Amino acid sequence: MLAMATYHIKRIYDDPAATDGYRVLVDRLWPRGVSKQRAALGAWLKDVAPSPELRTWFGHASERFAEFTARYTAELQVNPAVDQLRTLAHEHSTVTLLYAAHDPLVNHARVLQAYLQAAV
Repeated sequence: MLAMATYHIKRIYDDPAATDGYRVLVDRLWPRGVSKQRAALGAWLKDVAPSPELRTWFGHASERFAEFTARYTAELQVNPAVDQLRTLAHEHSTVTLLYAAHDPLVNHARVLQAYLQAAV
C-alpha cells in the first residue's frame, strides 16, 4: 500500500522552507509580485482551484464561507485535477498547497486540504 502525503497549506508570499516538501500553487491566477523563482514551485495546478464563477461569487466574504465550502467541495468531487494532486501525494511525503488569499482561515486551499485529507 502506498503512503499518503501530509498536506499543508501556506501563503505563497511566505518564504519557502525545506519542510514544505513539494510545493503546489492551487490558485487559478498567478499571484501578483511573486516571481517564478521565488515561488519555488513543483507544480501549478490552476484547474484544481474553484471555478471562476464560484470564485467571483465567494469574493472571500467570510459570511459566505460555509456555502462556498459546500459548492467548492461539489466541484472537487468531479474535478479531474484532484487526481493529479493525489498522484503527487503518492510521489511526495509532504505536499504544500500554496494560495494567495490574505485570510489563512477563509480560503479555498483550506477547503481543498480538508477534502484531500478526508478522501484518504
